Formats: sequence, structure tokens, C-alpha cells
Amino acid sequence: MAAKEKDILARIAICVEKGKVNAQSLHPPDMKEQEGADELVRLALKEGIPPAEILGQGLVVGMGSVGERFRRNEIYLPDVLIAARAMTAGMGHLKPYFLSGDIQHKGKIVMGTVAGDLHDIGKKIVAMIFEGGGWEVIDCGVDVSAESFIEAIDRYSPQAVGLSALLTTTMVSMEQTTKAIKSVHPGVLVVIGGAPITADFAKRIGADMYSPDPQGALELLNVSRT
Repeated sequence: MAAKEKDILARIAICVEKGKVNAQSLHPPDMKEQEGADELVRLALKEGIPPAEILGQGLVVGMGSVGERFRRNEIYLPDVLIAARAMTAGMGHLKPYFLSGDIQHKGKIVMGTVAGDLHDIGKKIVAMIFEGGGWEVIDCGVDVSAESFIEAIDRYSPQAVGLSALLTTTMVSMEQTTKAIKSVHPGVLVVIGGAPITADFAKRIGADMYSPDPQGALELLNVSRT
């Protein structure tokens, strides 16, 4: 790869990490009036850089750095949301290549907050990290019944299902949903997370994966593909 192409991909990664959406965006102040992820992804395509490389060596690298820094408590929720905006701006230019098959997602994951729980922010953060890691995310929303999860699995044929719960009272729903999914789709991986969730709880209810942070969950998903 030529030095110019490497430079463009590195700049895309930096824009995602710092949340630089486009030249008009005021954030971050030290990148004022500089090109953002929007312009740089368009430039990369114009320069003939393969879309898969733009994704894997630009956007995914940037969002991976965001996930790692969030894990280490070096950045916080607003920073992740800003980074996701930059990533989404860049991904918008790559959508036609996903539709044509020129770029392949690593896999599909259906996600949702379990029945009785209306908390959405944590799930959305994890979904952003997954999307930034190259996975296709189907978000079923909040207060999702076991039946709705199973219907989504039937429809989208994902490799994994992500269940979120923030309330201790809805951990029962998580257990019931996990068992219901496994009874119908034993080959689909069940990934669980949320503030009250632990590795011991995940093992007890028969879930396949648990991580206390989004980046860790992404790493588990990636390993599951090998």
C-alpha cells in the first residue's frame, strides 16, 4: 500500500477516535476546519482504496481505540457517542458496498434489552462498538420478550444474540430468555451484559459469553468466528 493511502486510512482512524465528523463540525477544537471521517472516506474511495481496507484499517481501527480507551476509563459515554457519529458518517459511504457484497460483515448479532427493562443507553454503546468492529447489529430495542428475540433469530439468522439488563429484577427475564433461545436455537451464541451481571450468573443460566465492558464483548465475538 502506498504511503498516501496509509496516511488517509490513519487519518480516518484518528477522526473516528476523536469524533471528527466532517470539516464543518466544531469538535474537537484542535481539528477545527480539518476534514473529518465523512470527507476522508469519500477521498479514500476516490483514490481507489478498497472499501474493505477503508473499513478494516480505518473505521474499525478508530472505533477499536475508542473501545479500548472506554474500557480503561480514559474516555466516557459522551466521547463514545461522538466517536460513533464520526464512524456512522464514514460508514454511510460504504453501505452500497455492503449491499453489493464487496464488503462482508464479520457476522450478525441481534441485540435487545430483556422484558421488563427499559434501559437503552448501555445496549446502544455496545451496539456501536460492535458495529465499529465490523459486525451487523439488529437492535430489537427495549422490553423485548423471549418470543421477539426468537422471531428475530428466525428472520435474520444471526451468529449471536446480545441480551442486556440493568435491573436486578429483570435478571430473571434474562435467564428465561436465554433458556428459551437455547431450546429453539442451540447453535446461536448468547452474549449477556449489564451492571448487575456477572460471569458466575452467565454460567449458571447457560449463556455463552459475558464481558463487563463492550470491547471485551467484541473480542469474544471475534474469537467465536475462528
